[in-house]
Amino acid sequence: MIAPDRPRRSALYLPASNAKALAKARTLPADVVMLDLEDAVAPEWKAEARSAAVAAVRESGFGPREVAIRANGLDTPWGAEDLAAIATSGADAVVVPKISTPADILACEAALAAAPPGLQLWAMIETCTAVGNLFPIAALAASTRLSLWMMGTNDLAKEMRAQLTPDRAAFVAILTQAVCAGRAHGLALLDGVCNEFHDLDRFSAEAAQGLMLGFDGKTVIHPAQIEPCNAVFSPSPAELARAEAIIAAFALPENAGKGAIQVDGKMAELLHLEQARRLVAVAGQIAALG
Repeated sequence: MIAPDRPRRSALYLPASNAKALAKARTLPADVVMLDLEDAVAPEWKAEARSAAVAAVRESGFGPREVAIRANGLDTPWGAEDLAAIATSGADAVVVPKISTPADILACEAALAAAPPGLQLWAMIETCTAVGNLFPIAALAASTRLSLWMMGTNDLAKEMRAQLTPDRAAFVAILTQAVCAGRAHGLALLDGVCNEFHDLDRFSAEAAQGLMLGFDGKTVIHPAQIEPCNAVFSPSPAELARAEAIIAAFALPENAGKGAIQVDGKMAELLHLEQARRLVAVAGQIAALG
C-alpha cells in the first residue's frame, strides 16, 4: 500500500485506557492520534483498553486527524485479539510494535484479512533484527497494507545497550537507513519520541534533526510537544516562497522544455520543480487542517 500523501507532522501517543486523555485528544492539533494498547497500558487493563479504543474510534469526533490504534505484539497474549478488534473498528491504521522480519508483516496481513481495504498497517522499527531487514520489510508495501514506518528509538537503545544522547549519535546511521529503505518503497516515515517532554528546546532540536534526515513527522508523548513538532515539520514562509517561485519560473513560455533554469540567482532543475510542487501541496493540506 502506498502511504496516503497527507501531513503527518505530529503523531500523539495516548493510553486508550484513559478516558480523559481520549476526550482531550479530540481537541489537540496533532495530525495523528494513536490510541495505545501496548506500553501505556498495564496487563490487567489490556482488555478494557481495547474496548475503549474501539469505542472511541466508533464515537468519532477526531475531525481531520488520522486515528490509529497501537496493538500489542503478535507474540503477546493480547496481540491476536487486538488485531481482530482493530480490523473492524473503523480506525485509519493499526500500529504493530516489534516488527523484525518480512514474516511479521505477512502475519499481520493475514490477521487483518477481514479488515476493509483502507485500513493501513503501520510498523514500528525498534529491534536490531529489523535494522538488518529494512529493505525486505519495506518491499512488502507493494503487496500488503504496509504504508508507514515509525521508529522506536527507546527499544532500539535498550537492545543495542546504546545511549540516547541529545545528538542521537548512536542512531543516526539507522535512522538514515530506514529513510532510504522506506522511501525506496513509498512508505511514510515518523521519527521516534523524545523522552524529555519538559525540555522543548531539546525536543525541537531533535525534531529538526528528523526533518533533516528526511522524516515526515515525529511521534510525541505529551501535548506540549505538538506545537513545536508541527512548526518544525511545516514549510517555512521562505521555503514556500522559493517553491512558488520555482513553479512560476518553470511555467514561463521561455522555459518550456528546459531541464534547468535560474530562479533568483540559483540553479533549479526539474527535480527541484517536483519538490516544489510537493511542498506547496503539503502546505495547502496543512492550511486545510486549520
